[in-house]
Amino acid sequence: MSDPSEARISELEREIAQLQMKSTGAQARLQDLQSELIGLRGEQGVNISWQRVQLARHPKRPHSLDYIQRIMPDFTEIHGDRAFGEDPAIVTGFGTLIGGHQAMIIGQQKGRDTKQKLFRNFGMPKPEGYRKAMRVMELASKFRRPIINFLDTPGAYPGIDAEERGQAEAIAHNLREMARLEVPVIVVVIGEGGSGGALALGIGNRVFMLENAIYSVISPESCAAIIYRDSTKGELAASALKITAADLMRLGLIDGIIPEPPGGAQDDHDRAADFLLTSLTGTLDELANFSPEQLIEDRCQKFRRMGNFFTE
Repeated sequence: MSDPSEARISELEREIAQLQMKSTGAQARLQDLQSELIGLRGEQGVNISWQRVQLARHPKRPHSLDYIQRIMPDFTEIHGDRAFGEDPAIVTGFGTLIGGHQAMIIGQQKGRDTKQKLFRNFGMPKPEGYRKAMRVMELASKFRRPIINFLDTPGAYPGIDAEERGQAEAIAHNLREMARLEVPVIVVVIGEGGSGGALALGIGNRVFMLENAIYSVISPESCAAIIYRDSTKGELAASALKITAADLMRLGLIDGIIPEPPGGAQDDHDRAADFLLTSLTGTLDELANFSPEQLIEDRCQKFRRMGNFFTE
């Protein structure tokens, strides 16, 4: 005979998944259900923020190409920035989503084994990667194709060669130009959204996070090294930084949370991709009704609402 608590956990997970599909409303109900789920799982007193950090970095967690091959079977990759070279840390290309939406996809790619990680530079893009991404986004705007960006990086590469080629300028240029794009831009944090390296692809009309993703200006370990003078206190910093999807949703910094299979996306790549595709399809249908001018205004107003400004 099955455990009644297990049945209730499954019921809660299904209802939470349905509520997380919605970008607005039902947040009070969602928080109540999540609290009950934490209680049933025996997670009281556990640092949930640090658990999310570990799941976002899980070695088997699906990366951009894992999602792309499942939601866009005809994906055709585009290489190079036409200025310096190719950056494998960012994958770009176009195709048709399952369901019929044509789109341009840009994703940060970490790599799976040691060889791939070295090839992808551990998902840390260099200036040519951001310039390639911007070239592709301008191409998408020219041909009126919506843009989908997957964020999954510990941060932009801080090496000397990247600095010599204008890392900061490349990121700043993307921030400005993405605000001006005349097509829908959807951003999804699929794993670790770290610092300006993620934000350089993060200016969208809709910004979503997977349930176990994190999004922060700094890694918990680096924050702990600065604030507490001890990098081993990353668990404490993770809680203070408010880097989880639920935290950022409450703060109004993202538009929605995309659910993951029970246990995390690393346990079922196919189902995680199905959740992602459902969210993308619904959002593309919504943004299809916006004119180019409305898309730009919507994007600008979205980010203006995130800060408080005082004038004397």
